[in-house]
Amino acid sequence: MARILIVDDAAFMRMMLKNILTEAGHEVVGEAANGADAVDQYNILQPDIVTMDITMPTMDGLQALHAINEQHPSAKILMCTAMGQQEMVINAIKSGARDFIVKPFDAVRIREAVAKLEQGVRT
Repeated sequence: MARILIVDDAAFMRMMLKNILTEAGHEVVGEAANGADAVDQYNILQPDIVTMDITMPTMDGLQALHAINEQHPSAKILMCTAMGQQEMVINAIKSGARDFIVKPFDAVRIREAVAKLEQGVRT
């Protein structure tokens, strides 16, 4: 099972994702509330997968995606987006995100996306 870093500025969203992922047998190794913290946590924890919110204060998810991918090109980052952010999702995928999930979260979709990333499948 994967070691996962959850990045979202909303504590409630982090808790929801953590519950879905731990129930699926994954280990949540860390949490971050903004992109800058995510980059620091990634460097320390070296997780297998990152769930990354796009819209956050301090440093947004796209900036954090770039920063992590610059140092760790093989990073597996799963972007989290609200409905209506299709252009941001396209930019994230072009910038190296491996997949995306849409809020409100669907547990089945999250488990499927994480399983694909574990297997090295890029969507």
